[in-house]
Amino acid sequence: MTHHATDQDRVWSLIEDIRLCMFVSHDGSGDTLRARPMDAHVARDDDAIWFLSDARAGKDDEIAINDNVCLTFADNAGYRYVSITGAANVVDDRRKIEELWTPDNKAFWDSKDDPNIRVLRVRPTMAEFWDSPGKIVTMVKMATAAVTGAKPELGENRKVPL
Repeated sequence: MTHHATDQDRVWSLIEDIRLCMFVSHDGSGDTLRARPMDAHVARDDDAIWFLSDARAGKDDEIAINDNVCLTFADNAGYRYVSITGAANVVDDRRKIEELWTPDNKAFWDSKDDPNIRVLRVRPTMAEFWDSPGKIVTMVKMATAAVTGAKPELGENRKVPL
């Protein structure tokens, strides 16, 4: 496990490592939650997590109604998880699109010049992380706990204001 000066450092490091998250927003009615996988571009210096999005997908409208979102990051192989809550907004910034563009985005758009591309910016306010020593160590601790009846120490879990 990497040493981190603060829990905030650990959160930012975890989400940078994991990157892919479920982006959870309120649907158009505001009553139902919707989640979809998205590639996070983490920018701690901006106090932001950026996403490329398609204006035709409806997230713009959802965020206009309710900007509270949740991002859930999961590294199942490493038993590391982070949940981020924050406020999202939609930005039509062609320079930011160019900065965030990768060849993988061609799966969704023909080019970075597609007029339907938007940038979503999430400003995180709170995080909760679960960081374990890894799958093998965790499994050994769980097996030992099953035999001994003791509660296993499976890593760290903390709530962190950002």
